[in-house]
Parts: sequence; structure tokens; C-alpha cells
Amino acid sequence: MIVLDNAMAERIEALATYFVDSGRYVPSLTVVGGIARSWWWPLPTAGDRDLVRALLPGSTATSHRAVADALATAVDLAVRTRLRADLLGRKPGRRTIPEAWLSSLTASDPTLPPSLDPAKVAAFAASVQDWVRSGAAVPARVRVVLRVCEPWREGGDWRVELLAQDPDEPTLTVPAADVWSGDAFPPAAIADYLLGLGRVARIAPELAGLLDSAAPSDIDLPGGALVSLVRDRVGALTDAGIGVELPAWWSARRRLRLRAKASTRTAKGPDVAKPAGLGLDTLVSFTWEAALADRRLTKADLLELQRAAAAKQTLVKVRGQWVELDPAELAAIVAAAGTSGEATAAALVRTAMGLDGVALPKGVSAVDGSEVDVVADGWLGELLDGVLHAKVAPIEDVDGFEGTLRPYQQRGAGWLRFLGGLGLGACLADDMGLGKTAQMIAAILAEPVNGPTLVVCPVSVLGNWQRELARFSPSLRVKVHHGADRVRADEQPLAERAEADVVLTTYSLVARDVDLLTQAPWGRLVMDEAQQVKNPGTAQTRAIRRIEAGRRVALTGTPVENRLSELWSLMHVLNPGLLGTAAEFKRRFAVPIEVEHDTVAADRLKRITGPFVLRRVKTDRSIINDLPDKIEQTEHCPLTREQATLYQAVVDDLIERAANAEGIERRGLVLAGIMKLKQVCNHPAHFARDGSRLSGRSGKLNRVEELLDEIVEAGDKVLCFTQYSEWGDLLVPHLTARYGEAPLWLHGGVPRKRRDEMVERFGLSGGPAVFLLSLKAGGTGLNLTAASHVIHLDRWWNPAVEDQATDRAYRIGQRRTVLVHKLVSAGTIEERIDELIMSKRALAQAVVGTGEAWLTDLSTDDLRDVISLRGGTFAEAE
Repeated sequence: MIVLDNAMAERIEALATYFVDSGRYVPSLTVVGGIARSWWWPLPTAGDRDLVRALLPGSTATSHRAVADALATAVDLAVRTRLRADLLGRKPGRRTIPEAWLSSLTASDPTLPPSLDPAKVAAFAASVQDWVRSGAAVPARVRVVLRVCEPWREGGDWRVELLAQDPDEPTLTVPAADVWSGDAFPPAAIADYLLGLGRVARIAPELAGLLDSAAPSDIDLPGGALVSLVRDRVGALTDAGIGVELPAWWSARRRLRLRAKASTRTAKGPDVAKPAGLGLDTLVSFTWEAALADRRLTKADLLELQRAAAAKQTLVKVRGQWVELDPAELAAIVAAAGTSGEATAAALVRTAMGLDGVALPKGVSAVDGSEVDVVADGWLGELLDGVLHAKVAPIEDVDGFEGTLRPYQQRGAGWLRFLGGLGLGACLADDMGLGKTAQMIAAILAEPVNGPTLVVCPVSVLGNWQRELARFSPSLRVKVHHGADRVRADEQPLAERAEADVVLTTYSLVARDVDLLTQAPWGRLVMDEAQQVKNPGTAQTRAIRRIEAGRRVALTGTPVENRLSELWSLMHVLNPGLLGTAAEFKRRFAVPIEVEHDTVAADRLKRITGPFVLRRVKTDRSIINDLPDKIEQTEHCPLTREQATLYQAVVDDLIERAANAEGIERRGLVLAGIMKLKQVCNHPAHFARDGSRLSGRSGKLNRVEELLDEIVEAGDKVLCFTQYSEWGDLLVPHLTARYGEAPLWLHGGVPRKRRDEMVERFGLSGGPAVFLLSLKAGGTGLNLTAASHVIHLDRWWNPAVEDQATDRAYRIGQRRTVLVHKLVSAGTIEERIDELIMSKRALAQAVVGTGEAWLTDLSTDDLRDVISLRGGTFAEAE
């Protein structure tokens, strides 16, 4: 008896599932020892044989039989578990043998009742097996091959040549006559060949005439019969092991179609001459034309086609290409050619991409737009041709921009300006760390608009936007619409807004203050971390859609996180109506792509969304060549109100006690107080050590979750450093529950052997994505180049120590850009020390090189200035 190991069993289970999912199974009936048993047998097609061969261990017949039995058992079990026993809906009573067999195929007990006549059951079982064999792609000593040949004269019949092929030597293909003569194959192969011909006749009635001769050879077919054969029968013939060789043009054949020739020079709409007047809602005039492939058909061409249709020809050669004719559709196309109409640019784009757009002339049908095309000049033509990106001029120098844009960032900013000038919504979907914010700021400066820019972002990055705007564009006037003292609807908000170039707010406030924010149109709407609008039913997404703006931009590193419906929601905000309704999108794209793995639908979706999405990834060498090997980012995280309250209480207590202490006692008090402040910045539960819940209570943890979500979704790995082992202990169960996999956790208490095992596991392709490390235990001596991200959960304030920790990933052997995220709590002592390090790094290394000790020598007034909580935003729900 052959025992299959776990790996082989898993492979067999996977192949069985594949067969069942693809419907490649048939019912059967066997009689062994007088017991009749129903089976669901796998029915591999000819193309599946390699999958089955890959399973076979060794070369013995016994091992092959063990695998075959295991596969048959797995298929039988899979089918039965998917069928309900009451599918037949048959009331209890006396049943015929066929009914008993059908019932057993859906029952947990596959055996037929022993009361049935054994002889009749055996005869029925034999007939079932013959039926299964008749349609199965069983191995044969000679294979039937059909070759379709073009007619030698206009209007003549098509010839189907009958050939024979050696399955083990596919290059050996000979005429069928060689089979009958015995010259190419042994006489025993004739039986296999005849069985194959019988299968051909059953599957393709058009070829039944092959059996009229004692020695079948070639057969001639009229055009209509040939179209039926190659359009409707090829798949079934191939699955049954029959080879079919079609003319090269068939797979790339083009049908006669109607196309709309549009001109943006005749566009209608408000201020069309101005860039802001263009857009997908612009009215465009067009003329209907008859076309074949990319060629317009003349009146002479159409006249020739009409004559061929009158002569009942189904396949006609026009301009060197074979065309399938439908007389009714040809008449409708001829009638429509030369007529005019007008539609929005969006409708024309949708029509070109195979969606419901422009109303078609009477009598013209379109299946997913395959028979309708659109050509245009100007910007609409460039959009349809997919060359908009190539037309973009990079922004090299921007008045008011303080900083240097890398070449890919110059192209990104230019692309944002270009699409904005056309009134088209744009999604900048660069990978994390490629500088989407800087590109957006450059575009804002390069393209002034009528009205301020509204930036909507998560509250966790609100402070980052303030700092980036101050850093890159100090000339822009920025207002923050956030907090209890924000502008209200009855406080003349438009006058307030007119004083700003950029207004910052959060997604949750958009939903709450939607009536205020929609009182007048904005010059530009920017959605940062735009995956926040992936759910079209949420209040914040509905509110975002209500905001009117001359420009719409989405910034996100993950335009699709889980389902394609998220892309529909995002594009519906940027370019409403482009992808149709949610139901249409689901039917045309989501289900075909996600469920049926339809590559044609995927390509069509990429073509229709491609002009509006600019996606660059770190693994693209043209991008990596523009990047340093290491990108460091400081992430400013707002405190929650709970954190701010705790922080202020610790500050008050520390200042009071430090004022009344001296010497070593005072130094100890200051160091202990600073440690408490840093614990509060991490999380209230870290400070209190009370085992309370973690979710939603820390601005830092909120940002960590956002970063990890994107990193894990992208399939990357990350190192997370903390100087507090108790903080790591709290994070392990929290992250395990969130991601379904426990992170590795290396701290001082981990023995060396376990430490080495962790490093090895992390380096494996299927190993954990998150590695938590204490700064002391994991900051040196490890090679962890599997990670392309490093997060410093709390700051050591010694740049050299942090750099050593970062170098666990950024070292020899690292092939990818390393993104370093340094988390700092806004408005706290962490921010003050980070400012010192950033402004005077060399001095800071000397001054704070020993950690926090230098703070103990500050006067009480200086200490108060360093640790006091400054005003800022809060991360909790507004």
C-alpha cells in the first residue's frame, strides 16, 4: 500500500478543487463484488494532463494508482459536499435504477440499494462508463487533428483537412490517409483514431460527413458552417483531446463595426476655451463611420459588402481581412454611416471602453462594446489613445517651492497639473515614501485655481500637512478646519475661507460639516490617504461626493486594498459616471475579474482607468535610480485627548517636584518624569500598566496601524524598534489580533538560540511580516535585510543609536530602498528634541549623545519650556 505524505495530499486536494471549480467531473457507477457504488470522477481535459503528470511520484504503476485513487476520492468528496441531498425533490417511493443512481450521487452513502436487480445494475453501470469514455480525453496512440484552410477562390468553400498526430511527438503530423494505409502508425492505432472521429462527429455536427467514407479524409464547408464550427465547437473539441489548427487571422479577427469620430474642436460648454472648462462633462460632436479594425470603410467598400451579403456569403475578404457578415447589422451600419450626434466626453470614453455610453443607432448592437469604436482629436484623442502620460511636461522650477523635486516627482507634479487643466480627476498612487505630498504642493503652486484648495486627510496626518506646507511652500496661507474652535456654518465661513490658499480638514469632519463645506465650490479638492473613500456607503464618502471643486485629486498608495469596488468608489468621486453605476461595475468588471479571472475585462478596466491613475513603485528601476538608498521620514502623530490630559498631569507633577529637589535626587526625578512622558506618548495603557485595551486611544498607535496596514498589504516586511520591552509586550497580542499572525518579538530576555531562529524565520519568504525589537537587544549585530521598512516607535534621541538600529535593514545585501519612519508625538517633548536633531544634527549628536541625561541639568524654567504640551490637534473622534 502506498502512503501519501502531507505535501502530496495537499497537492491532490488542490487539484481536485480545481477540477470541481471548473466543472471538470462526471458521474459514474461501478459494481464491485455485487455492490453498486456511484462516483464523481475527475474528467481532465487534454490540456490538464500535465497537471496530473506533475503529481505522479516515481514511475511505478502502483504509485500512479494510489495517486489516481486519492484524486478520485477527493473529487467525489468535494462534489458531494457541494450538492444538497434534496436537489432532485423526489418524494420517497420505488425508484428506477437511474433514479437510484442519481440520488446516490448527492447522498452521503454512495451505494445503491441492494434490492435492485444486480444484472440490470451491472448493465446500466456499463452503459454509464461507455458514456463517460465517449466524452473523456483519454490517452490514445494517435490523435485526431483538424486543420482549417482558406478557400482558394472568392466565395468558395473552406476546407477542413483531417490529420493524425503522434501524442508523444507533436511535430509528427501526417494526413489521415497514412493512418488507413498503416504507413505512419501501427494497425492497432486505427481503433483509437476511429474513436476520436466518433467524438468529433458527436461534438461538431458540422463535421458528421467525415464518417460517410470508409477512409475519412478532408471535408469542405460553406462559410456559415465554418463560422459555427470555429466559434462554437473548438473549445469542446480541444477539451476532448482533438487538435484544431485555425488560420492565424482567426484569433485576431476583426468584425465590421461602427465608430464615432469626435472632434474636441467643436466642444460645447462653459468657458471651453479655458483649461478649466474642459472635462468629462464637455459636450463633443461626432460622426458615425463604418470601420474595419482601424480603417474607415469607403462607400465602395460598403457596396461590396452589401453585394456579398445579398449572395448569402458569411465570410468575406475586405482589404486583406476576413469579415464575418450579419446582413441585418450590415444594413444598420450602412444606414448610420455619415450621420452625426453629440455626447459628453465621458459617454464617448465609456463607449470606447466597452461600457454603456453613447446611444447606438437603431439596429446596431454591441456586446461589451466590441463592435463600437471611438476616435477623436485633441486631448480626448490622447486620452483614448493612452498617450496622456507621455504628453506631460515635468515641472522643474516652481515659484514659491522651497526644495528640490526629484525627476519622477517633477513628472508627477506635471501630470497633476496637466489633468487638472483638462478638468479630469487624478489619482496619484505612488508607493509609500515616494513623496506624494511634495508633488501635490508643487502642483498647487504651479497651477493657481479660482478658489482655495481643500485638503481632506486622516487626523493622524493633519499635522504632517501643516509642516510640509510650511516647509515646501511658506508663502501659501494655510488654515486648519479642525477642533472645537473651528469655523461654524453661521460664522460667515466663506469670508474666512477666502483668506486662505489651503484649508486642511479631516474625513470625519467633512461628514459632520458637509453643509458648511458645500456652501460654495472649491478651487481644488485633495483627498490624502484616499482609501478612506473606498466604501461608497459611508457618511464621509457621501459627503465628499457632495463637495464641488474645479480640480479633484486623490493621493493613496493603495487604490485597491481588498475589492475592486473600492476602485469604483474612488473613481466615482474623481470622475463621476466614468465607470457607470456600482451595479454595472460589478457585472462588467468586479465579478468577471475577481471571480472568473477574466483577463479581457481586467485589460479593459486598466485602459479606462489608466489615464487617471499614476502609479510608481519602489521596485521600478527607473524610480529607484532617482531615489537614495534610504529615505527617512518623521511622522508627527497627534495626541488623543486622553493622552494630552495624562501628559499635562505628568508635566505639572514633574515641574513641582523638580523645583523642590537638588543634585542626584533632582536628576533622578527628571529622568523618571521624562520616561513617563514618553510612555504617555506611546499609549495611556503603557503609562498606566493596567492591561486596558489599546485600540483608538493613541495617536502613535493609530499611525502605526496605518503604516502596517499598507506595508503588510504590499507584501513588504518591517522592523519596529522600541526602547521599552513592556510596550512590545502590549503590542504583540494587539497586532496578532489585527493581522492574524503573531509578530516576532526580540527583547533582552530572549535566549540566543531563539534569537537566531527568529532572524532565520524573518528572512524566509513566507515568514512573519512584522518584527518587533527592543532597541538594546536588536539595535546591533543583526542582518535583517528582508525588511524594507523601519519604524522607530519611540525616540532614543541619539541619532547614532537610531542609525545603528536602522542599519539592521539598510546594510550590504539590501536590494531595495529602505523607508525609515520615525514617530514623534506632536506638541510634546519628543517634537522639541526632534527639531533639535533635525536642525543641528552634528551638534545634537554631541549634546544628546548620551540619551536624556543632558535634560537633567536644565533649569526648572528651561525644563518647563522643553516638556510643556504645546497646542495642537487631537487624534480622537472630533
